[in-house]
Amino acid sequence: MALAGRVIVIANQKGGVAKTTTAVNCAIALSQSGLRVLLVDLDPQANATSGLLGWNVPRTSNKTIYDVLCDPDNLNEAVIETRSGLAVLPADQDLVGAELELASALQRESRLRIALRSSLFCEKFDFVLLDTPPSLGLLTLNGLVAADSVVIPVQCEYYAMEGLRSLVSTVARVRERFNPALQIEGILLTMFDGRNRLSQDVVGEVRSRFGHKVFETVIPRNVRVSESPSHAMAVVEYDPRSSGAEAYRQFALELAGRNGNGPNSGLC
Repeated sequence: MALAGRVIVIANQKGGVAKTTTAVNCAIALSQSGLRVLLVDLDPQANATSGLLGWNVPRTSNKTIYDVLCDPDNLNEAVIETRSGLAVLPADQDLVGAELELASALQRESRLRIALRSSLFCEKFDFVLLDTPPSLGLLTLNGLVAADSVVIPVQCEYYAMEGLRSLVSTVARVRERFNPALQIEGILLTMFDGRNRLSQDVVGEVRSRFGHKVFETVIPRNVRVSESPSHAMAVVEYDPRSSGAEAYRQFALELAGRNGNGPNSGLC
């Protein structure tokens, strides 16, 4: 069954490149524009879950993404509405054991894809965003197999190109073996410091190699982006006028436009 909306996985096996920050802020910005968004937390650290639900928020259900990977029929029960137009499929510490437990399971790499395409609930969403852990294990593989496309956050620092080349190679292998329709949606440059020559060099090199696949929006290094998780908030809500929040709203606008849902004045 085809989903009504676009399934986009946010992935990079390198840690500290703003995957979760991008997932949470983009999800909120898209929903603020009037689009319907589901954010799926595939990271055992569960930072996307806490970013949307806050700390120690009672849940109406004890089901999580772990239960969905074990049994796709748990999807509807596990999804939690957080704001108008925005829902989360949460994670918790149980997800740590998922890769080991699913290692011998049938269709282990396709569990999330099966769940998303077997539930009428998902017809409600314009975008399904998948946040992944900083690794290329079974959880990230489930995200890549379930997705229509990949957004790759790349930190504007020295080792950026190495991680980017590795993930592009992984996407090609997943396309060949599991998901022929998988495309690279785009590369998002993050933590850009205009005072730093290295940041400028990384931007130039990525754009020269990948051209139109690189989003026009660049996410700056901004103290408000770093502060917001300590308040259990995304920067687009914590300080909507900060440069980081403005950049993430612009990225959401660009992403929506690439997928036929923009331009939308509600994102500006």
